[in-house]
Amino acid sequence: MAISIGSKAPDFSLVSDSKQTVNLSDYRGKNVVVLFFPLAFTGVCTTELCTMRDDIANYSNMNADIVAISVDSPFVLEQYKEAQKLNFPLLSDFNKTASKAYDSLYDEFPAFGMQGVSKRSAFVIDKEGVVKYSEVCASPGDLPNFDAIKGTLSEIK
Repeated sequence: MAISIGSKAPDFSLVSDSKQTVNLSDYRGKNVVVLFFPLAFTGVCTTELCTMRDDIANYSNMNADIVAISVDSPFVLEQYKEAQKLNFPLLSDFNKTASKAYDSLYDEFPAFGMQGVSKRSAFVIDKEGVVKYSEVCASPGDLPNFDAIKGTLSEIK
């Protein structure tokens, strides 16, 4: 069950692709789109994150930052960010604490029997740290509803 709209977003403290610690609370005063994605260097994840990359001006105009989280190591995320020229932080949830807190963790990933992979999920968190949009995709092949994310941001801008 996804985190409910109107609830306080769980804080997290994760290591970024640039080896810096990033906390959700660092974004107080700004709206933030928090994306969980299964694995770097995979097709649907690359489509999702490149879609966000290519539309970053619209998110900036809505006073929103973007962070994307996976269970990959910071070293893998650094290479992935560089390869895809991503323009927002990628955060390593290697220990799966944030994925669990956001109820965005597969017991068993549908491919290869891997355990402990993040579910593709999207959350919009407002300036006060309240969840305004919550979506956990049914399948790792599904993309988040980008229009609904932007619609939510335009309402709380």
